[in-house]
Amino acid sequence: MEAGDAPEVREVSRGEARKLLADGAQLVDVRADHEWEAGHIAGASHIQLDELAARAGEIDKDRPVVLYCRGGNRSSMATAALQAGGYDAAKLTAGIVGWEEENLPIEPEGGYVAESGEAAAVLEARKKAAQG
Repeated sequence: MEAGDAPEVREVSRGEARKLLADGAQLVDVRADHEWEAGHIAGASHIQLDELAARAGEIDKDRPVVLYCRGGNRSSMATAALQAGGYDAAKLTAGIVGWEEENLPIEPEGGYVAESGEAAAVLEARKKAAQG
């Protein structure tokens, strides 16, 4: 299959995602550990993008799944991979950044949207060590 032949990645708005979740869809956060720990959407499972192939069996193929990351790049890749594997998958438009902008709930209490990337992970670890 040529790159241009890839199926369109399905995308859902925050409103659509909330309805899907209320109807029993799964929510999967594909961000890095430090991002998940800083704050995530309530009810989400955490499977980093680079672990998705090995852990796809943890996602119920009989239920829709909504994936998110910080802004949309990683969740687009994850959604495309799951769609190719026969899952009813969609990515959350604007990721957790858009979720937070609408003041939708993030866990844990006081959670926030962390920066992505290796440098951000190092800064988060230093901040945690300084507080510890």
